[in-house]
Amino acid sequence: MTVTLTDTVQPSTADLLTGVLLGADFRREHGFWRRLISTEPFRRPAGGTPEELLSLAYDRLRILNRSLDSGARLAADPRALAALHEWLGPVDPALTTVAGIHYSLFLGSLLDHDAGTDRDLSDFLGMRRIGTFLCTEVAHGNDAASLETTATYDRERDGFVLHTPNAGAQKFMPNTSPAGGPKTGLVAARLLADGTDHGVHLFLVPLTDDVQALPGVRVRRLPARMGSPVDHCLTSFDRLFVGRDALLGEGRVDGGFSSTPADRRRRFLTSIGRVTPGRISMSACAAGSARATLAVAVRYGGHRMISGPRGAGQIPVNAHRTHHGPLASAMATVFAMSLLHRRALDRWERCSGEDRAEAERLVAVAKGWITWQARGVIVECRERCGAQALLENNGMTELVTGVEGAITAEGDNLAVHAKAAADMFFAAEPAPGDPSQDPPDGTGNAPADRTPGELADPRFLGRLLDAVEQIWFTRARKRALRAPHDDALARWNAASGAALRGVEAHAYRQAAEGYAEALATLPAGAARERLAELQRLFALQWVARNSGDLLAAGHLTGQQVDELPEATEELIAAVAAHAPELVESFALPGELLADWPIAGPDYEDAYDDPDGPWHRGPAEPSPPAAR
Repeated sequence: MTVTLTDTVQPSTADLLTGVLLGADFRREHGFWRRLISTEPFRRPAGGTPEELLSLAYDRLRILNRSLDSGARLAADPRALAALHEWLGPVDPALTTVAGIHYSLFLGSLLDHDAGTDRDLSDFLGMRRIGTFLCTEVAHGNDAASLETTATYDRERDGFVLHTPNAGAQKFMPNTSPAGGPKTGLVAARLLADGTDHGVHLFLVPLTDDVQALPGVRVRRLPARMGSPVDHCLTSFDRLFVGRDALLGEGRVDGGFSSTPADRRRRFLTSIGRVTPGRISMSACAAGSARATLAVAVRYGGHRMISGPRGAGQIPVNAHRTHHGPLASAMATVFAMSLLHRRALDRWERCSGEDRAEAERLVAVAKGWITWQARGVIVECRERCGAQALLENNGMTELVTGVEGAITAEGDNLAVHAKAAADMFFAAEPAPGDPSQDPPDGTGNAPADRTPGELADPRFLGRLLDAVEQIWFTRARKRALRAPHDDALARWNAASGAALRGVEAHAYRQAAEGYAEALATLPAGAARERLAELQRLFALQWVARNSGDLLAAGHLTGQQVDELPEATEELIAAVAAHAPELVESFALPGELLADWPIAGPDYEDAYDDPDGPWHRGPAEPSPPAAR
């Protein structure tokens, strides 16, 4: 038997860390989107008015659609939708917004509700009509269950009459103008039939042609929104009739309308079922934008030269601890954001009926935490790049404002975290009259482990992160027990501040567990060492923020609290030393980085003046003055 030996190329440190950030199957999952944003139609434009940039976003949407093998397959795949947001977000926030609405909220909801029907989707799959989603109203955002737009069943015509009864019931912020082409929307409306309110359902409603709103539909552009130029509008209906087939979902029309009133809440949650995949996409968009911004800041800091100490000549600004320190901290946070995003996405994909609620809560917590962290990272990176980063051509300004949209989209972060806090708090609340048993936390966890440990031990740091979560939920419980038991609002108001801190701590713990799981998959070597440094830096900085509480509860000693600053500084130095290689693991296409001048060492060329005096050679000597 002859054995042939072949050389195999071992993955580089950057390649291994890319697998950590983007998943083991990142080439299949992300390759299409990386290639797409590298093509000419997706290169950064030289400028343009808001209307021109909006037109470009819709042109790109059609190019994207032609590049897909199946728009329906994309709409049905939360992982693919997340990848879309992760890569398009840093390139064109307006495109990302309209693509997410069309594929996820519109097409995805149609597929979810009309599975097994023969509804013709060819106009939407071929982008002859662009889909949008009309749920929230001027007076009803996070309380969308109370929305007031009505769809009254008309027995004689066997259809529904959509109507906007007051100014507060106008649909708020959907992209319903004729910009980009004809639009069709899924409209969330309160279904009224035979004098009975059957709750919120979705209706498929043509809204515009390519010039104006259709009869019975009124569309008005909202004032310009900070950030990307999407055609956000106010939309209302004036007794608009739609046929019986406009109704999506479980409603049944057999000579009349019938439904089960007891299922109203379940039907509403089904109507907005795309919120959870949307939150996953918002996390992906924020993580991708933060990585891109950090990559630019690290690269710029490496080739922006300044005067060094006396006799040292020119040095890169990154040589200063005051500059590379915040970027090293941001690096640990960006890895944590990416790992928590993947953890929430994986949990959502695997969940069954039994653990669905827990998976949805993790997605919600991750969305709030990741988008808030992205804001901090992006703003920090913008500041580290100084005035250059205030210019639109350097890409950061639209990401600074774009992340604000992600913080509010698919549920305002504070409201989303407040619901998660209430779920975690009330799920384990003691029965009335139970003597204050000083519970360990609000989640039913066992008392925190106070076994002594070392700050260099990741397992000890993991126990400290768990302890922080328990401390805050314990405080929330104690505060609630002091409030009147028969006043639920007073009890929640007393507990909510501490419970929200508990949710924040829960997010940190989940991200730290993501670090631990990723570290376990890496072989011994440089990639594992780099990830371990990031893991410890991330955990130590959170522990330092909560060191007083941990000390008071006996989880840390005074000596350890005193050692925290030095341990953190050592890790910052270690991470900063490898920042360029860590940025390489983000796998950003060269074409993307080339579109942002300060990302390259020749960034000064972007400001060159062809008629500048430096292009005319040495000046001629002046003639002697006349005597």
